[in-house]
Amino acid sequence: MAEHGRVVWRVCRALLPEADADDAWSETFLAALRAYPDLRPDSDVQAWLVTIGHRKALDVLRRRRRLPIPVAEAPERRPATDPDGFELPDEHLWRLVAELPDKQRGAVVYHHVAGLPYARVAPLLGCSTAAARRSAADGIARLRARHRGPDPIEEDA
Repeated sequence: MAEHGRVVWRVCRALLPEADADDAWSETFLAALRAYPDLRPDSDVQAWLVTIGHRKALDVLRRRRRLPIPVAEAPERRPATDPDGFELPDEHLWRLVAELPDKQRGAVVYHHVAGLPYARVAPLLGCSTAAARRSAADGIARLRARHRGPDPIEEDA
């Protein structure tokens, strides 16, 4: 710490505000202490510590991005409308989502509602990425068909 601490702190401070840089610096040396026994004798210790410090600083930035942003007042919820101005009943849509088969419902919710990529959805569903993509596509197709109701052109025929 005495030999390389200032360099590591400068790296952390370059990426973070001072308080967060202090935390990243501390985490760097805690991680380094745990990993030091496995370090090869010919390793460049300063470069190794700077790399750990950089990664710890990035971890702090990632955690900060996931924090909610405080607002003075919650925004008013507006009802969803289609392009023609008709209100879309959210309760009806959520009921249709709840009626989907488990894998389709999971794929639709994880990907389209939560915004997770299919590579992250697949392990949650216990399937391959391609199967997660297919389940989401099938779920969306089913929702579209059920939400629209019967096709008026086919009823007249």
